[in-house]
Amino acid sequence: MIEFNNETLANGVGVIRPVGRLNMVSAPRLGANIDALISDGTVRLVVDLAGTDFIDSSGLGALITGLKKTRQAGGDLRLANPTAQITAVLEMTNLNKVLQPVSSVDGAY
Repeated sequence: MIEFNNETLANGVGVIRPVGRLNMVSAPRLGANIDALISDGTVRLVVDLAGTDFIDSSGLGALITGLKKTRQAGGDLRLANPTAQITAVLEMTNLNKVLQPVSSVDGAY
């Protein structure tokens, strides 16, 4: 089971912290969290992956869809603190070039 902890920073950046496995079961919930933040006018988003221990193609798809939606709304989506497993998946799929991960939430924007 996955848990999402969301917050909006003082600079207006929305942070989504999924804790658990980001897979075909939980990916729609990530998408719903992203959609809710965009609907509230928060279009600069960071997905903090420090607590996410696994990602599959559905999770990657949710991140790419979120990136597309934030950019269409005039913002961006960035990844922070990816685990070794997530970094490996991003590199294998070359998505590290699109979803350029950074080492901290503070360094994302």
